[in-house]
Amino acid sequence: MNYHNITKDDMLNGAGLRVVLWVAGCSHKCRGCHNPQTWDKNGGILFDENAKNELFEELKKDYINGITFSGGDPLFCDNIDEVTKLAKQIKTNFPNKTIWLYTGYKFEEIKNLEIINYIDVLCDGEFELDKRDVNLPWVGSSNQRVIDVKQTLQQNKVVLL
Repeated sequence: MNYHNITKDDMLNGAGLRVVLWVAGCSHKCRGCHNPQTWDKNGGILFDENAKNELFEELKKDYINGITFSGGDPLFCDNIDEVTKLAKQIKTNFPNKTIWLYTGYKFEEIKNLEIINYIDVLCDGEFELDKRDVNLPWVGSSNQRVIDVKQTLQQNKVVLL
């Protein structure tokens, strides 16, 4: 898996102060995408042990609320296995930190993936330029949803934040 950046002390991509991993690779290629430079799976640099350690050092900080996976698409076929493994390690090592994940897939398409067990909040759906709304918290278009994954799994229906 490649990644483009690790953003520290981010307040725009989820609740609270977060660290964000921007992965490379996306098959959705939404018109008007905010990060088209992340579409190429070969872009960026290899996610290695040093990058993982950098993330974990940030997550050790008391004032960091959690991690956000974005991109690209963390659930892109070349990313899903490594992102799942990483999310599982984060939940094990930092159980009080929240995990947010942005994807172009809908919850209903991915609800049976292992990674769902580790995500607290899922921002789902492709960005649709004709539904762009800059007033929405955490998403860019009105078709996208900010889903409380734990409540959704418990209630067996999509629960929005």
